[in-house]
Amino acid sequence: MAGVEEALDAVKKGKRAFCKFLSANDTGTTGAHQCGIYVSKPAIPILFDEPGKKGLNKEKFVDIHWMDGQTTQSRFIYYGQGTRSEYRITRFGRGFPYLRPEYIGSLFVLTENQDETYSAFVLDQEEDIQDFLDSIGISSTETNGLIEFKGNPSDSLYDEIMRTISGYVDFPDSRTMSKTAREIFKSVHPDAISPDDEIVDWTDVEFKLYRALEKKVYQPQISHGFANVDDFEAVAAQLMNRRKSRAGKSLENHLAAIFNDYGLSFEPQVVTEGNKTSDFVFPSSAAYHDPNFPVEKIVTLGAKTTCKDRWRQVLNEANRVRDRQKFLCTLQQGISEAQLEEMDYEKLTLVVPQKYISTYPSSHQSKIWTVERFIDYVKSIE
Repeated sequence: MAGVEEALDAVKKGKRAFCKFLSANDTGTTGAHQCGIYVSKPAIPILFDEPGKKGLNKEKFVDIHWMDGQTTQSRFIYYGQGTRSEYRITRFGRGFPYLRPEYIGSLFVLTENQDETYSAFVLDQEEDIQDFLDSIGISSTETNGLIEFKGNPSDSLYDEIMRTISGYVDFPDSRTMSKTAREIFKSVHPDAISPDDEIVDWTDVEFKLYRALEKKVYQPQISHGFANVDDFEAVAAQLMNRRKSRAGKSLENHLAAIFNDYGLSFEPQVVTEGNKTSDFVFPSSAAYHDPNFPVEKIVTLGAKTTCKDRWRQVLNEANRVRDRQKFLCTLQQGISEAQLEEMDYEKLTLVVPQKYISTYPSSHQSKIWTVERFIDYVKSIE
């Protein structure tokens, strides 16, 4: 937790901040020729005052102070020559620990300090990652960019969010919040998209909706002030607890909507054995508990926004389900090869939105299922 607090303090005091999940490409385990931490184009301002020009390379050398006390003289570089057009952070020195394969899926946080130096943090514990994201108020789908609220008055999505919350005086229940987010997205983007894009886009819109409503609900209290520290801490704790409990439910709600849209037979939050519960059972709880129902037609799916550490919980949630019939859907961007090998050994199949599969080690990408592939498989065994 100390690393989280230091990272949050650096973000608050710094001029700019950027965060992303470290991918296989960042650590050099994809076999590609690139090296160093990739930085998306929307985050260019944390590297350079102006974007690079196609046809030319551009570089800048900086001091980066890392969470373990070491300082590296690193390079920000834009590769613009030939067919390349990308920004990276390189030159960390020999023995640098944080670009080893085991750090795939960790959250990298970079802040530009007031004195033109930089501070960097690598959060590799799932609880620390979630605490950081909750504290700064962004979802896992909003990483790989500058840490800021992206909505603005000229944005149609933002306008629709603000119009929607104008009639709210408090937070709706989680299902209503998720449903409202989907309605907002579809009103702005009416064209059909794949289920893999839906799960990312709907989650992203719901977080923007939640954040805007959070500001509306809590702003009067903040503006009015607090009588004492205890009152302030009580409101802060309520705010953080609400953020934590919302994130997991959001993913479950949107997956359920997708499964309904595609006509799948399923039941959420099924008690399997004792106190064990599975997020989704296909086709139903009754089928799971019917000893005469063919076991090869039963599938379970766990849903975890991040699963760097907690994926093992899914293994024991349904004793009756056969090997390779247990799945885990996550928005996690990258997991180490060692953990993927362990998942494979345990015969657990990972389900990840299509756009995130490239963040995983290339040796395991073919074993990861998209949301669409999972839907097709469940249909095929019904």
